[in-house]
Amino acid sequence: MRHRLWQVAMLLLGAMLLGTVGLSAGSWYGGRGAVPLSADRPQEVAAELLPGTEPNGGVSVRGYRYGIFLAADDFGSAYTEFHYGYRPDCTLSEQLRRNAVARGWQDVHRVSGEACDGWRAEADGLLVTLTHRATGSTLRVAPAAPDRFLTATLAGALLGAAAGAALFWLVARRRPPVRRLVRTLVVVALLPGAVLTWSDLLTDGFAEPVWPIWRSSAGLLLPLSLVLLLVLLLVAWIVLTRTQKPTGPATEAAAAVRG
Repeated sequence: MRHRLWQVAMLLLGAMLLGTVGLSAGSWYGGRGAVPLSADRPQEVAAELLPGTEPNGGVSVRGYRYGIFLAADDFGSAYTEFHYGYRPDCTLSEQLRRNAVARGWQDVHRVSGEACDGWRAEADGLLVTLTHRATGSTLRVAPAAPDRFLTATLAGALLGAAAGAALFWLVARRRPPVRRLVRTLVVVALLPGAVLTWSDLLTDGFAEPVWPIWRSSAGLLLPLSLVLLLVLLLVAWIVLTRTQKPTGPATEAAAAVRG
């Protein structure tokens, strides 16, 4: 029973590790083709949805995560924020909702905030989100996720999980040294990236891209895995050599028999 539970745990571990890699790869593939954010389009959107209001500040952010610059058409590559006042102005929510509906924006729905609820809307490949905090109201304009984003992300996660479970199932049918070697290499190579990925997902969801984690960590994890592989092979060779070479009384008895 304990052996069966251990096998199930290993299958789940392989599915989780490879599934996380597949999820990241799927989110990258599905996020390709997002509408690039031009320099003047966010200002036009702000004037369209909140006419007659002037922001007291703003910032444009280019996509840069874990040392990786995102392409202009990557989902999550850039966004522009406009700040209104130094206190939350909840009247802006109704103004944005009314203008978004009147101008044919889609997926208009409420967004919870600290001071009061805001709204979000999507049109022409752009996603607009109005939120209210104690420090003021903020309008964010960012590229919306392509239509295939969620499908590609789920497909990548499922394919990766299936590949991970199959890999660990095949490894479980091998001899103990091979099983331990492969499992150790996979865990060492993938566990740090998986932990960072799920930490990001629990914090920001898919608002921030997670695939740069794997690209930036590959330069460190690949050499580390190769070094670990060499060390494990050396240890396995030493163990096999000692088990195949009899010593002590057994050697003397064998020599006496031959004499």
